[in-house]
Amino acid sequence: MKRTIAFLFPLLGALIFSTSICAQKASNPVIFADVPDMSVIRVGNTYYMSSTTMHMSPGVPIMKSKDLINWEIVNYAYDILDDVDELNLTNGKSTYGRGSWASSLRYHKGTYYVSTFAGTTDKTYIYSTKNIEKGPWKSHSFKPAFHDHSLFFDDDGRTYLIYGSGKIMLTELNEDLSGIRPGSHSRVIIENAGTPAGPNIGLPAEGSQLFKINGKYYLFNISWPRGGMRTVIVHRADKITGPYEGRVALQDKGIAQGGLISTPQGQWYSYLFRDFGSVGRIPYLVPVSWQDGWPVLGVDNKAPDELNLPASRGYNPGIVASDEFNRKKTDKPLPLVWQWNHNPDNQLWSLNQHPGFLRLTTGRTDSSILSARNTITQRTFGPECSGVTVMDVSGMKEGDCAGLVLLQARYGWVGVKTEAGGQRSVVMVNADSGAPVEAQRIPLNQKMVYLKAACDFKERADKGYFYYSLDGRTWTSIGSVLKMSYTMPHFMGYRFGLFNYATKKQGGYVDFDFFRISDRLTEKK
Repeated sequence: MKRTIAFLFPLLGALIFSTSICAQKASNPVIFADVPDMSVIRVGNTYYMSSTTMHMSPGVPIMKSKDLINWEIVNYAYDILDDVDELNLTNGKSTYGRGSWASSLRYHKGTYYVSTFAGTTDKTYIYSTKNIEKGPWKSHSFKPAFHDHSLFFDDDGRTYLIYGSGKIMLTELNEDLSGIRPGSHSRVIIENAGTPAGPNIGLPAEGSQLFKINGKYYLFNISWPRGGMRTVIVHRADKITGPYEGRVALQDKGIAQGGLISTPQGQWYSYLFRDFGSVGRIPYLVPVSWQDGWPVLGVDNKAPDELNLPASRGYNPGIVASDEFNRKKTDKPLPLVWQWNHNPDNQLWSLNQHPGFLRLTTGRTDSSILSARNTITQRTFGPECSGVTVMDVSGMKEGDCAGLVLLQARYGWVGVKTEAGGQRSVVMVNADSGAPVEAQRIPLNQKMVYLKAACDFKERADKGYFYYSLDGRTWTSIGSVLKMSYTMPHFMGYRFGLFNYATKKQGGYVDFDFFRISDRLTEKK
């Protein structure tokens, strides 16, 4: 089957470009996909970046780059954050939009550290390893969850967390980073960090990232004045405890929250992100110069469209990737581009029960795709993209629903429903109103069906389209256009997802032959 349709779906490799193939320079956004709350370090000539993936598992992706533009996922800080109902999608609980938030990535005396926090468990987590790309990771967790903290190793051997919203706090960790240093107390280092942006504070300053450069401490925060836009604020001090003086560092297009990174050649950049509708929060790089001991962000106080860095070679296979589900060794893991929606049940998915296919088996009944376990996802990306799969539905049971989803709170999916007597239909379900609506149903009289979902993010069009095919060559539009929305309950850009859930009987299964991505809207309604 794969050979007969290979001409329709070539492996794209470097053809997915965020810039023109003939461009000589990089352009903003650096990544047109949901990679928020970045923390970036450089060790020698190599850059590493961590980011937020919240309720997804594994979590806190570690990305690697040699040029600040072309990134690949090389590891995760953890397989599962914690074993609780909310993260497991069990007993009617979930943790959409929560899980682990903004991480802090650091390198200190030969060891890599990633710290994060979770409102789900009210804990702070610190992971460490000598080998950031292969692990293993050592972990500590303790209460409380220190909001948007920055892990900081000072020159005198002491280690701190800088955290808070509006009021920025400092607390000291014990020597092995397993908790707060006994006898120490949190102290306020900035009473109201949003003050430089003006008196009409909407979002209090948060997203702390602290750096020490030439003996001075520089604290980056994000704030959002009422009636304005997301703003970068920088404070500096001669001591970690202050006093701090602050100023607005950038106010352009709502690009904010991040920090500083230098190249081996001595150039400086600020890494930040921008809210960009349903695709999510997308990374930007802004050149930095230094004046009177202050970092000056941007070109003429703006984030430039072009950067004096190498052009992007695309996101495939570093950040997104097609997958044929072929494994020479049955124990070979899934590519790192994949993440499960919440913690998976590893007994209910397989790459070897039907070699060359991903099998998803139901283990319970659910009422909605949002409560279903083992939905496997990867990012959508802009300015436009599409994903295609083919599914063997012969193992489905009455009441089962399986297919391809564009996942967010206001989701849409195309797939197969099985009714009494084994009757199957291709359906499209649209939840852009906030409630799922079956937009179209077409009888299915064969065991294989091809499914396609496409996303248009150009100029924030935020539209999703769905198709099906009986032969992989002729495609038919199905259902209605999904009006994609970035919602706070999920707090994440839309993701492609492969799913299977039962509404009546457990034990049914579907087999996915492949998942293939494209940087094109291959058809539209």
